[in-house]
Amino acid sequence: MNLSVVVPVYRGEKLVEPLVERLNKSLPTFAKKYEVILVNDGSPDGSWDVIEQLAKKYKWVRGIRLMRNYGQHNATLCGVRLAQYDIVVTMDQDLQHPPEEIPVLLAELEKGFDVVYGAPKKLPQGFLRNLMTANMKNILANVMGVPSVKNISAFRAFHTHLRSAFENFQSPSMIVDVLLSWGTTRFTSVQVDITEAQTSNYNFSTLVKAAMLILIGFSTKPLRLASWIGFIMTLFGLGVFIYVMVIYFTVGSLPGFPFLAAIIALFSGTQLFTLGIFGEYLARMFDRSMDRPPYVIYQTAGKS
Repeated sequence: MNLSVVVPVYRGEKLVEPLVERLNKSLPTFAKKYEVILVNDGSPDGSWDVIEQLAKKYKWVRGIRLMRNYGQHNATLCGVRLAQYDIVVTMDQDLQHPPEEIPVLLAELEKGFDVVYGAPKKLPQGFLRNLMTANMKNILANVMGVPSVKNISAFRAFHTHLRSAFENFQSPSMIVDVLLSWGTTRFTSVQVDITEAQTSNYNFSTLVKAAMLILIGFSTKPLRLASWIGFIMTLFGLGVFIYVMVIYFTVGSLPGFPFLAAIIALFSGTQLFTLGIFGEYLARMFDRSMDRPPYVIYQTAGKS
């Protein structure tokens, strides 16, 4: 196979060189032609200097330096759009995704699938992190329209021609997997040996932001949820009105300021919740209306 390996790099000064050395040993065993595209995502350390040195040392290494930090998926998109060969493999910089496992993904790809994910045989993170990650993957799979694929990961192999489905996409908020689902529904996953990450640039807040982006940036389900909540609250309000009228005509009065305050608080909270959902959608629309690019290339290294 002719293979393009895309690696987004952020704070990878000490991680990139060991990864390229491993790729140098493994890629010739299963790829006829290959390239490694290292996309420096505005890393504040010396990652770019290391990438430049690697591009000089290996003719199949290409370095891309973005103007600032745009995010992992944006950097990955940049590398995917610059890939020259038929198959693209994306992976992390920290050797959590062993290069020796790439043939496992390629073998599954040859069975007729368009996208293959590498799923860990054993979850490498802690219990709470694994639980939240699993929930995010379930949400993402449903947004993509392939709920059967639960093992979505950054270790993926796919046909390069899929990028034609999103060649005109221009937005700073994006998820690569959703873009791939615009071109195919033939997704699958295969178990591989994935080790625990040495360092992680993801924390709880970034995971929450990613979940919000998945839900609101590429799905209308929260809007439907808001509609259902409004409908249920309307029925509840109608029930309360009937209850008040029955009490008024049978007992004569309805005592209880706490009851009235609780009802007002309930409906006010519901209104604020639904308005918040609408506000998130308006913010996404405003963000996209500014026509900001998903990334901007500042410098390159190696042969293009």
